[in-house]
Amino acid sequence: MSLTHQVSTSPTTTAVPLPDRDTMPGSSAHKPLPVWSLESNGTLSPPSLTEKCDRNGRENGICCKDLKHEGNRTLIDPDIVRDIIIGLSDGLTVPFALTAGLSGLGSSRTVVVGGLAEIIAGAISMGIGGFLASKAEQDHYRFLRRHTYSRVMRSCIGEMEREVYGILGPIGVDESASHAVTNCLRKVEDEAGFDGSASAPTDEEKSPRGMKSESGLTPFLLKFGEGLEDVPTRRLYISAFTIGMSYLLGGIIPLLPYFFISQAIQALQYSCIITGIILLIFGGVKAQVTGAARSIWGYIWGAISTMAVGGFAAAAAYGLVTAIERSSIS
Repeated sequence: MSLTHQVSTSPTTTAVPLPDRDTMPGSSAHKPLPVWSLESNGTLSPPSLTEKCDRNGRENGICCKDLKHEGNRTLIDPDIVRDIIIGLSDGLTVPFALTAGLSGLGSSRTVVVGGLAEIIAGAISMGIGGFLASKAEQDHYRFLRRHTYSRVMRSCIGEMEREVYGILGPIGVDESASHAVTNCLRKVEDEAGFDGSASAPTDEEKSPRGMKSESGLTPFLLKFGEGLEDVPTRRLYISAFTIGMSYLLGGIIPLLPYFFISQAIQALQYSCIITGIILLIFGGVKAQVTGAARSIWGYIWGAISTMAVGGFAAAAAYGLVTAIERSSIS
């Protein structure tokens, strides 16, 4: 039997349309289908921060933070640098000025005795001063932390959003992002820093036991709003030791020639030369570790300015002692 005969003799059937997916029960006719990016990894979650690093496509896999500029240099902790500068600056100038003034008396023994007494007393005084200064800074921060924490806990979220936006807005953060940061920090403050069974502390009360100084809205307002950070207790002793020892080391340098030369005026000449060289070196090193020097002229200016300050102090002390001695004789 032919094919045409089979078709013609087959029973007549009625065409039935297949149901459309948009008309099936439970379907949403207006719901758009998901569109996948060609760069998508097949998941709805955004890529991790490590996947966004350009080191994956850069030669040798070098990360951005490892790319060095030829002018990059490692700077010392600014607190340590500050203490060293304070101690060495006073140690090189004050004892030098004192020994220069005592040199007018003509005896190296007098200069040595007076210089050693001043150096020891000055080192102790400077160390205690550094300790008390750091302690006062620590007490000030902790008082403001209690005050700020109490204010955060009794303020509404709107007030905190306005305050955070006042900090982040001027540096380019928009209002919606600032509000998100506020809510996140407030949540951290409530979870980690506040005991719900206790009332908010007053300014005179101590902070709650669970309060964390390194996270939450309170440390954010203190650090970025007030420019304050907590001072660790070990910082008090490090500051006292650094300032005291720097003063002692700096004070010994101008006194060295007087140990070996009996004539004070002759020893003063060597003391001026040695102290001048040390002041020049100290000024250049200070410009290096603080990052103030951007060229060779920066090092020269740092060295000359430091030596000029020490020389002026020594000349003033020497002239004053000489004038007093002559007036007493006359």
